[in-house]
Amino acid sequence: MKLTPEESQSKSITLGAAAALMILAGYPGEIVLDADQASTRWMFWGAAMLPFLYIVYTLLVGLSGATNAEEDAEIRGKIKQAQVLTVLSWCTYPIVYIFPMMGITGSNVVVAIQLGYSVSDIISKCAVGLLITDITISKSRKQ
Repeated sequence: MKLTPEESQSKSITLGAAAALMILAGYPGEIVLDADQASTRWMFWGAAMLPFLYIVYTLLVGLSGATNAEEDAEIRGKIKQAQVLTVLSWCTYPIVYIFPMMGITGSNVVVAIQLGYSVSDIISKCAVGLLITDITISKSRKQ
């Protein structure tokens, strides 16, 4: 991805702040597991989705110019794959968040949430991390 150092710093700050805001907005709802308080959990979910959507938009649309500026077609393709895989993996988190609102209750909801977040983490951290490693190795070999 072709970003100037200033653009990289700016994107890091704004995306980092959006991610922090997303966590801060959604985390209080994580402790609400009772079905009779589902509206409270939905409120926190909705609040967390605002910065989440900004991050997704930035990854898919806002950084497309920098991605397309990559001269090497193979590396450009891998960067696009990493962007899409990141977004797809991130989309699993809001789904897991709503498990309690889908009628799963008691200890089952706790287990479902933990399993769901574990799968989400494996996809988002391991799979995307391996793809980023592949991009880095490919770029290093071509320099």
